Amino acid sequence: MSALYVLNFYSPVFVDQLKRGRKSATIRLGDKTRKYDRGQVVWITVGYRHGPREKIFSAVIDDVEVKKVKDLSPRDIEHDNPEFRRLDDTVNFLEQIYSRPIDPDDVVTVIRFSQIVERPQSNFGNGETPSQN
Repeated sequence: MSALYVLNFYSPVFVDQLKRGRKSATIRLGDKTRKYDRGQVVWITVGYRHGPREKIFSAVIDDVEVKKVKDLSPRDIEHDNPEFRRLDDTVNFLEQIYSRPIDPDDVVTVIRFSQIVERPQSNFGNGETPSQN
């Protein structure tokens, strides 16, 4: 059995963006290709390290792309944070998260994901449409 992985977000600000489908990617410092693969199912969670985390939804990894910070596209930036439009915004945010200066040549991984929508379970019968007798 393979391990279950989590994409965790520390800021509760992201909960609404995630639930509304406005945030569909994350930019992580370093090469994360050993941890995340296209097609992999992960839990999307929000919470602080060593504390309770809220599961927002399950997701499938659509793409895992390694690039330099300076090569992040406007699309990468917007999918990571819909409020950002400029590379400077993303760099400042990454510096806050990682508590260190971020260089344009630093390697990051852009992980794109899609929510897995689960149909609600029927509480009555076998789930089939009733037939008229």
